[in-house]
Formats: sequence, C-alpha cells, structure tokens
Amino acid sequence: MSILSAKDIKAGYGNRTVIDGVSFEIGEGELVGIIGSNGCGKTTLLKSVCNNLPHAGSCVIGGVTIEKASAKEVAFVCSYIPQKSGINIDISVLDVVLMGYNPYLGFLENPNKKMRKKALEVLTQVGLSGFEDRNFLSLSEGQKQLCVLARAIVSDCKLFLMDEPESALDFSVRYRILDYLKELLTEQKKSALVTLHDISLALNYCDKLLLINNGNIEAVAEPNKEDIHSVEDKLSGIFGAVSLKEVYDSKGRKSLVMIRET
Repeated sequence: MSILSAKDIKAGYGNRTVIDGVSFEIGEGELVGIIGSNGCGKTTLLKSVCNNLPHAGSCVIGGVTIEKASAKEVAFVCSYIPQKSGINIDISVLDVVLMGYNPYLGFLENPNKKMRKKALEVLTQVGLSGFEDRNFLSLSEGQKQLCVLARAIVSDCKLFLMDEPESALDFSVRYRILDYLKELLTEQKKSALVTLHDISLALNYCDKLLLINNGNIEAVAEPNKEDIHSVEDKLSGIFGAVSLKEVYDSKGRKSLVMIRET
C-alpha cells in the first residue's frame, strides 16, 4: 500500500529551479533515504512534499492531496522534522512534545492526561526520560532533535519527513534512534522519508535510496535486495568512483560501508 505518491515535483527559490520532474512512491512501513551531494535538492524535496515550499506537481499522502489541503489536514498525515527546530522561546521539553497533539485539539483546548502520559512515554523511548521539565533552549542540538522527533511520534501521522536526523546525534545515539524508528514504522505501518549525509546509515537502514543528481532522481537503489555491485554503480553515478564492502560485527551481523576510490 502506498503512503506517499509524488508526481512531477518541480521547486526552487526565486528564478532558480532546484528539483524538476521528481516522481516516486513510498510504501507502508518503508524507510526511504534521499541521497546526493550538497545543494542537490534534498531539503527542497522534503519541503515540497509537506507543502512548506511552493511547487508544481502533486503529492498525495494517505489519500490526502497536499496541495489542496489545509495546514491542519497536512499535519494529520505528515510531520516535518527540519535540521533546526525553529523554536526560540522558553518552553518546557514536555510542552514541545505536546505540540504534536495540536491538530487534534480545539481552540484553546489543552492536552488531556492520556496525551501527557503518552508524551512522557515517548520521551523515555527516545532517551529523554527526566527531561520533561527542562527548558527546551537549554538542550544540546542533538537533544533538541530527539525532542522534536518525540513531538512527531505523538502526532500519530502516517509519514515522517526528516532532514538529516543524524547530524547532531552522537555515534551510538544515531544508531539507537534509527533502530527505534525502523521498529516503529514496521509495527505501526507508518513510513519515513529522510535525508542522510551518513552513507553507512543510509545503506544499512533504508529500504530504498533515492539518488538525486541534477535536480532529479538519477537512480533508485535497494541495498537489502540488490546485488552489491548494482548499488555500487548507482552510488558511483552520484559520488564518483566508490566501492561497497561488507563488514561484520562481533556477532556476525553484516553491514555495508562505502569507500571512495582514489
């Protein structure tokens, strides 16, 4: 079942077109990564999908045509997590997470006890247990990202749009959070579209990789299904000559790493 269907997306800034004619689909439970060099349009594509950026083409999420929907209707089906939270006021961590319930609340209605309980549970799941009364602005950038992720999770939307979620996280935390995210998507039949700079994370966690070049999708790779040399060739079309190698941890679990040819 398709969660997101994007067709002929074209967007940019002023007179400069950044992405042009981008089309793809995301199925239920899939974690899909957007990969490409700096400035290729990864963030532009995310903003277009949730209608945060004017664009041509269409995006349908959970049966809702985003371009025709209100902001509240969009919030019901997708949650956008930017690189920077945009929050610059004194507010508690718990209150930030509770913002995820805004689409479900009436005018001046406050979150109920059940919502507060769920918000506290999710804070624990993302590693912020005991932080609920802390000032959001006092958190590290990585902790802020975890808090905003918790806000997205309680919103119970169908699709997460995440812009470099690993960028401010410690090495061990980024793997733990992606493990948690994968489990969440599978259990709750949700999906995620994420931009990633860490190619190792992308190769080992994403079901599909959208390889962006010159404003469009040059190739789609499926690391878990394709021959390693096929994925290698597709990545080489984006990053220049690269090699993929299989490595194993102490428990015999396989991972892929990318090495640049010199």
